[in-house]
Amino acid sequence: MGIDPVWQDLAVIERLVRESRTIAVVGLSDNPGRPSHGVARYLRSAGLTVFPVNPGLTSWEGLAAYPSLAAVPEPIDVVDVFRRPEHAAAVAEEAVAVGAGALWLQLGVISADAARIAAEGGLDVVVDRCLAVEHREVVGWS
Repeated sequence: MGIDPVWQDLAVIERLVRESRTIAVVGLSDNPGRPSHGVARYLRSAGLTVFPVNPGLTSWEGLAAYPSLAAVPEPIDVVDVFRRPEHAAAVAEEAVAVGAGALWLQLGVISADAARIAAEGGLDVVVDRCLAVEHREVVGWS
C-alpha cells in the first residue's frame, strides 16, 4: 500500500520548511550515528529552535531534553517524528493536544492512523520525507 499523495504535498512541505521556526524532534537520540541526531544538528545549525523529546535524555548537545511534547515550554511549529510507525499515532495525539502546527513523519515512519489523527486535529501532515533534506532543497542551507 502506497502513501496517500496528500501527505507529500510539495506546497505544504515548502511552506512548512520556509515558515517553521520551532521543531520538536521526538525520538531524538544522543548517538551521533542515528539519523535523528544528524537531522536535529542540521536544523539547529540552520538557525531553527530544536526541542529534543526523549524520556531517556535529560539534555542533548547543551539543550534541555523533554520527556513528552506536553513538557515542551514553547509553542511547536513542527513535530518531527523519529519513532517506529506503531508509536506514531500516540505522538500524533500528543501533537494535537499541545496545539502543534504540523506532524512530520520522517523517512520510513509511515502511519495512516497518525496522519489521520493529526489532520483531523487541524495539523499539517507530511509522511515519509526527511525534514533536513527538504529544508536543504527549499532554503539552500548547507
